[in-house]
Amino acid sequence: MSTKRDNISLSVIRRLPRYHRFLHDLMLSGVTRISSRELSERMGLTASQIRQDLNCFGGFGQQGYGYIVEQLYDEISRILGVGNNLPTILLGAGNLGHAIASHMVFEDRGFHLIGIFDRDPKLQGQEINGIPISSGDCLEEFCKQNKPVVAILCLPRDAVFDIAKRLVEWGVEGFWNFSHFDLSLHFPNIVVENVHLGDSLLTLSYRVSEHRRQE
Repeated sequence: MSTKRDNISLSVIRRLPRYHRFLHDLMLSGVTRISSRELSERMGLTASQIRQDLNCFGGFGQQGYGYIVEQLYDEISRILGVGNNLPTILLGAGNLGHAIASHMVFEDRGFHLIGIFDRDPKLQGQEINGIPISSGDCLEEFCKQNKPVVAILCLPRDAVFDIAKRLVEWGVEGFWNFSHFDLSLHFPNIVVENVHLGDSLLTLSYRVSEHRRQE
């Protein structure tokens, strides 16, 4: 069941992958049906929060019966675009980029990694999961021929703006950005998901400090 999605908050959208992951675990455990209360106990959310979140996208449960786990998992997969298979490129095959290209199962999350690029001649020609690392000199021609929709940026901060500008000109519509350069300020019409590992670590530092203080 579909509903208007124009006003759905980003906080709701950010909870969807967590629902997706928990439901997948429930399926693997053989659970076929679950109530919002039971799901809330497993996820550490309130039952009303879960119902409100899911109601943003349609009515998936039945009062007094709960949610059919596999059906809800499939619906959230569809909402998240897991079947989109978006052609994706990765720029920067250093330690972080190599780890992402090696271990991330893109196909399970709606993406298909089709190209990896790095300016280091020592890396060029090597393969990660069967994909050769190419020179950045080939990037424009590759984009024109293969039309990637998403780019993963594992680049130094000072290199990001110029390459992002060119990628937008070549048709890229979204960035998974690890560069610590906030592209959304410069490309408001492009979808940007910024990943700040340092911010996450600082959040952990605060929470551990507070926990120790309270004890």
